[in-house]
Formats: sequence, C-alpha cells, structure tokens
Amino acid sequence: MKKAIICIYVALALGAGAAHAGPEDDTLRIAWDGELPTLDRYFNVLREGILVSRLIWDALLYKDPATLEFKPLLAESYRFVDSTTMEFELRQGITFHNGEPFDADDVVYTLEFVSNPENRVLTQRNVSWIKSVEKLDDYRVRLEMKQPTPTALEFLSGPLLIYPNEYYAEVGPKGMGTHPVGTGPYRVVEFKPGESIRFEINKQYFDGSPKGKPSISTIEQRTIPDRNTQITELFSGTVDWIWKVPADQASRIVGRPGISVVNEQTLRIAYLSFDSSNRTGNASPVNNPLVRKAIGHAIDRSAIVSKLVGGVSEVVHSACHPQQFGCEQDVAQYEYDPEKAKQLLAEAGYPDGFEIDFHAYRNRPYAEAIMGYLQAVGIRTSLVYLKYAALRDKVYAGEIDFNFMTWGSYSFNDVSAITSHFFKGTQDDYARDSQLIADLELGDGSVDSEERKNAYSRALKSIADNAYWVPLFTYNVNYAFNDKLDFTATADEIPRFYSAGWK
Repeated sequence: MKKAIICIYVALALGAGAAHAGPEDDTLRIAWDGELPTLDRYFNVLREGILVSRLIWDALLYKDPATLEFKPLLAESYRFVDSTTMEFELRQGITFHNGEPFDADDVVYTLEFVSNPENRVLTQRNVSWIKSVEKLDDYRVRLEMKQPTPTALEFLSGPLLIYPNEYYAEVGPKGMGTHPVGTGPYRVVEFKPGESIRFEINKQYFDGSPKGKPSISTIEQRTIPDRNTQITELFSGTVDWIWKVPADQASRIVGRPGISVVNEQTLRIAYLSFDSSNRTGNASPVNNPLVRKAIGHAIDRSAIVSKLVGGVSEVVHSACHPQQFGCEQDVAQYEYDPEKAKQLLAEAGYPDGFEIDFHAYRNRPYAEAIMGYLQAVGIRTSLVYLKYAALRDKVYAGEIDFNFMTWGSYSFNDVSAITSHFFKGTQDDYARDSQLIADLELGDGSVDSEERKNAYSRALKSIADNAYWVPLFTYNVNYAFNDKLDFTATADEIPRFYSAGWK
C-alpha cells in the first residue's frame, strides 16, 4: 500500500504541469495490462481481444449499446424465413482494409470456417448452432440453424466477425493474428505481440454503419503491466485512457484536474470452480459436496466486495450475472458462517482441514483474501498463479481441482453465455451432470421465453444445491481518462473508441 501511495504522489508531481497531447496530434494513447498473444478474434478469448476486434472487424449485425436494438451492419437487412432460417441482404461497395471487396463469399467462408469443429476456434458455443451457410447470390446469404437458437442475433452482432475469404485462406489464423484485415473503422498498421498495437482510421469506412464514422485519426495501445506506471503516465500525459483501475487507486484519482474517472457495471462475475466429477482422476477433498459447501460458508464475500472490489459490485449466489436473461436468483445460498464451514468439513471427514492447490490468473489480492478465509477454517491453500492462457489449458486438460476464475459472458445478456458454457459437458465442464446438461440444452434450444426460464431455473438451482460453483461477486470497471476525451462507458464492458472523439 505504501508503494502505491508513493507512486501516486510521484504521478501527481510529474503531472502537475503536463499537458495531455492527445487532442493536439489527434492520437488517442491507451494502455492496459493484458497481453494479447494474437489478434485473430477466433483464437483469443480475452476482454482486450473483444475491444480490439470491434475496431478492426464488423459483424453482419450491430447491437446498439444504448437501446439494445439489433441493427444491420454488414448486412443491409435481414429476416427470419422460419424459426431456423435467416436470410441476409448484404451491403454493396464495402472493401476490406487490403482492398479486397466484401461480398457473400466472405460471409459464407467465415461462418463455414468457424463452425467447422476441425478448425478449433476457441469458443465453440458461439458457432456450434450453425448448420449451414449458403450463398444465394453475390449479396444474399441464407443461414440455417441446427435448431431454433434464441441467441442467434447476439452471436451475429458480436463475436461472429466477418473475415476476407481470400486473405484468410492464404494466411490463416497465424497471419490474421499478426496482420489482421477487416472492414472495421480502424486498421492495424503495427502489432508487437504483448507490447503494443497501432491503429489508424479507416478513411474508407462505409456510410450508414450504425457504428458511425470514426473520429480520432490514430489509436496507440501499449501493454503496461504495472498499474502504478499506468497512472503515472496518465497524469504525465503520455497515456490518455486506462481501465480496470482498482477501487483504492481510483479513489485517489477522483478530482485530479484534467482526469475523468467513471465507474460502470459489467457482466463479469467471479466464481470458485471445483473438480466435482473427479476429472483429474485424483482423490480430492473438493470431490465431496460437503467440502464445496463448507468453502462457500467460509468466505465473507460481502467484505471482499466492500473492502476490495468496491464500486457498484454486488455479491452473487447464482452461476450467472443477475442482469442476464434467465438468471434465477431463488437458489441455495452459502452465507458467511465459518462455524458452519468447520462443521461441514468435519462431516466430510476433514475435522483438521486439508491442503490443496488454489489456481488463479487475476486479482491476486482477491485470491489472497479468499485464501485467508479458507485458512481460518483449516483449509490450507497453495496459490498457483498463472497467466490466463496457461490456466485455461490446464482447465481444458482436466488438471485442476480448485480455482478462482472470472467470466464476462462476451457481454451477452443471456444465461446461455455463461451457465451453458461451463456446464454442458464441454472441456470447461467439471460437473458433468447429465440432468443439468439436459436442462441447459432445453433452455438453449427453445424460442419460448418461459420454457427457457424454467429450464435455466432448474439448472441454476442444481448448480447451487450441489455447489458445483461458489459464485462470488459481480465486477465493475473504473475508467480513468483525459477529460478532453469524449468517451462513454457501457455496461457491456466494450470500450467503443470508434464512437469517441475530442471535446
């Protein structure tokens, strides 16, 4: 804490007479701490990857963040032929950044590529509902679903970005990951993996896009792992925008001349996950539901929210975000009760507790707070702190007993974007509960909203009853930026720099 305060004072000293250069050279300088290994959106799942992808590429549709209305984007119009068939009229005259013209071939190629399991795109749930894509003519496409998919418009307006077929066939994911080409409002002119990205405005961006015409000429991103360094550079004027500022540091920035601080809700939640079905093949205490429930009772989530997370965050009890469609709230709750936790551990055969590895990839102070609460009831944890990609691979391989993770649902305001992702028998599923899988399949495949709600309700109650997860809390984001920047934070946690400008 002392180091953080010293760095803030240094920042104040550096920034006392500094002018923010962004408006003067029409360059927006942004920073974050995450390292993007690739810019190919289909092969990274990081939040920063979503931000970058919306600058570079467009989807067929666009979801207005203010009205939540679906609007045509690369499509000029769309219609449902029946409950499993959609047709799209595509815009004409659009070109990719490399000059390749946009047409139906690009749509068909992209959607066929990503929906082919052999190509192993990272988020199969985004594409597994697609049965076939057919070119009707140069600017008309028909899409067939395997079954009625109530979230089709969400997918088509978000993660399903359209790639240039000729370029992608030539360079593949590796080439697209380092030299991306899209139709979006910005193009990448330089990418140093893990270090920086330089974007320049796409002067040929098409009229009529619901994204609007971009305003700022250049965007420069740098990866700055140390938060105090980010704040120092914000105050000195070498950075114009940062996000995910911890609550204690954000509170010190508020009121600083030349800086705006905004706290906004997100769809991300934190949770504890357990190897309930013994995927690792090792006898672990967390295979026992009594132990998992004990862990739920051992942690004072309210204290973590109030003292560490801050902002508009709240404790959650269900395996989803409370704002998402179908997120049943009437589920079993594990209130903070360390004596109850000790009792459950004794009933499970661990009166003296036990030792276990505890995996995490972010928010180390939160992880350490959780470990402290567990220590108090006799559960002695060893923190295994990894980068996200490394931890994800271990999860996929079935090597993890107990972990602290988060999920942002790709900003989908629907339970299928989180609960179904983790509990439908995929490589992410450590419960492997057949009835749970069946309920989620029903909810994901129905177009009847009440049937969906009922199916999700059963699933979420089962997850809570069995303590397959211990949900923790929602996240919020603190944005801090040059007050000359006209920037609007949105609850879907997607910074839209193509809509930003200088005041």
